[in-house]
Amino acid sequence: MIIERPISDWIPMSLKEAQKRAWEEFDVILISGDAYVDHPAFGTAVVSRIIEDEGLRIGIVAQPNWKDDLRDFKKLGKPRLFFGVTAGCMDSMVNHYTANKRLRSTDAYTPGGEAGFRPDYASIVYSKILKDLYPDVPVVLGGIESSLRRVTHYDYWKDELMPSILVDSKADLLVYGMGDQPLRELLRLLKKGVPFDQAKTLKQVAFLQDKALPLPKNKNWETVELASHEVCLEDKIRYAANFKIVEVESNKWEANRITQEVGDVVLVVNPPYKTMDENEIDRSFDLPYTRLPHPKYKKRGAIPAYDMIKFSINMHRGCFGGCSFCTISAHQGKFIASRSEKSILAEVEEVVAHPEFRGYISDLGGPSANMYKMKGKDEAICARCTSPSCIHPVICNNLDTSHKPMTELYKKVDAHPKVKKAFVGSGIRYDLLVDDFNKNNEDGNHDEYIEQVITRHVSGRLKVAPEHTSDATLRVMRKPSFKYFHKFKEKYDKISEKHGLKQQLIPYFISSHPGCEEEDMANLAAETKDMGFQLEQVQDFTPTPMTVAEVIYYTGVHPYTLKPINTVKTKEEKINQNRFFFWYKRENQGWIKQRLEKAKRPDLIEKLLGNSPEKSPSKVPTWLEEKRNKSK
Repeated sequence: MIIERPISDWIPMSLKEAQKRAWEEFDVILISGDAYVDHPAFGTAVVSRIIEDEGLRIGIVAQPNWKDDLRDFKKLGKPRLFFGVTAGCMDSMVNHYTANKRLRSTDAYTPGGEAGFRPDYASIVYSKILKDLYPDVPVVLGGIESSLRRVTHYDYWKDELMPSILVDSKADLLVYGMGDQPLRELLRLLKKGVPFDQAKTLKQVAFLQDKALPLPKNKNWETVELASHEVCLEDKIRYAANFKIVEVESNKWEANRITQEVGDVVLVVNPPYKTMDENEIDRSFDLPYTRLPHPKYKKRGAIPAYDMIKFSINMHRGCFGGCSFCTISAHQGKFIASRSEKSILAEVEEVVAHPEFRGYISDLGGPSANMYKMKGKDEAICARCTSPSCIHPVICNNLDTSHKPMTELYKKVDAHPKVKKAFVGSGIRYDLLVDDFNKNNEDGNHDEYIEQVITRHVSGRLKVAPEHTSDATLRVMRKPSFKYFHKFKEKYDKISEKHGLKQQLIPYFISSHPGCEEEDMANLAAETKDMGFQLEQVQDFTPTPMTVAEVIYYTGVHPYTLKPINTVKTKEEKINQNRFFFWYKRENQGWIKQRLEKAKRPDLIEKLLGNSPEKSPSKVPTWLEEKRNKSK
């Protein structure tokens, strides 16, 4: 269905659209690697609406052609204040390539799902073009690609250590993390007439300056110096040690400024803002989004990423899991920024008013669905904390893990007369719901929450992410022992039996992660088979910048202990580990038998390739199978 709205409801993408607002020029022009979808789940829309909210004229150039005469970069003219550049909602290399570096054939953030509408290293390519065309106009980088590449980092696709993205992009400023707060402050300074090059004492920004110059003064900041880029090129251990400093400082409320020398310049990374409070995050989500793709795309096909989230609601940002392979906390931070109930329910009203809405909200969630409203009981303790995770190796006893606010909110959404079902499509941290692991169940809400989810909010499948079965690998991942997944599944099956439900429990697993041996994968396959699973939701590890696992992959040591950890690296090794997931496929069985014979593990051969258990995979729980048999 095509929804007709005046074009002025969207941020302008052409001079003609700007003229409808009586604009003759733009204050800021944003270049994005994603198609423009005016929805709060898309960074381009959020940044643009914030700029608009600050009273400035903003234009968007989405997915410009970088291979022709560069007319797309010129079509809106020269902005009065600066160009903003983002690769989009994903790192462009993750967007383009699989874990085995094969080129993907689709792009979820492009109309029609068509690939090829953004370059590799999009932030660098866009920024260099702008600096060549408009050398006197500042360029500000933002988004996940720039955020995770703000210091020296290992690039898996080039297989080399790269300097801060500011070096290759020639950009003037980088806003890292969730940019709402630093962006508003930058805009306010520029509106006051402060020159752009004097905005270097802002929190949560990074920039390069000549080594001979003194650092901008701020009496509240101490400065921590990283090993230089050149030292890191020669010494992997120094690079690993750098990471620990960056991760710790990125997740502190009272952090230090970081510096790193790169050739003749020094990279300066100012401390982050404290996590947004409720009013601040509400303000970003309550802006006047159309919640629709720009009309220019209506003949090019659907945008898959939009179709996936158009009836979803993001309740919070951040994740305190700190998983070694995940970039969420590196970009969004470990502290949770939760929206108010009022803001979320107001968005429900917008969703149900959509002409295509048929009564089903696809997700009430967040980066991890069940972290809404969770924070430290005594925030003075949080202010001093340097741990990268609030729940590893154990759950912090200062963490309020009450699921009550979520349970009550789910019930209020359920009560809406136009909502038939509101699903929780985001992954749930099951370990927070296992009392043996989470001792902070002070209000006794764990069982109430999971029963509410199972009976009202599962769309046939509930996604959880144990990631592995090997405790040694899980420790490297910063994940809990697999025994807690067993306990969660017992609870899940018991509640399902109570209500006569047969919804799938879908566990996610990763192969080739640092610390994982081939035999660990065979054990994973055997244990999950014994539990009745035929695994589908699996992935091969990709070393993405600014993660613990990336550092281990490149250096061979853990950045916190500097002790060696083995990691498979070749394409063949990675494929071999992944094959164990699919023990049930005939084409893999001969190979698995051969590998396990070589490893002298006849027990695993019997478990994986012997007679399959009579019960079918966990799509049909044991209790339901027994019930059916009795009825026969």
